[in-house]
Amino acid sequence: MSPDNYLYLAALLFTLGACGVLLRRNAIVVFMCIELMLNASNLALVAFSRMHGNLDGQILAFFVMVVAAAEVVVGLAIIVMVYRSRHSASVDDASLMKL
Repeated sequence: MSPDNYLYLAALLFTLGACGVLLRRNAIVVFMCIELMLNASNLALVAFSRMHGNLDGQILAFFVMVVAAAEVVVGLAIIVMVYRSRHSASVDDASLMKL
């Protein structure tokens, strides 16, 4: 497969993730769509790295995965706390939680 096919797939996955973030109201689904967008950017980074014949994109993709793992921990903790207090995982309900 050529690297162009990987870039087309990355663009498709990123578009699906962006549509999910903009159209869905459930916080867990929005969170999964953000992860899909991060994985699409990792795929594009690795494809560009392969096109240019160096490892810079792969190293950057590794750091993006580390940041995504930290985001999962913090994001799920926030979603669980919102669900415990509001008994709903809706993004609209999260905006009501003000100090």
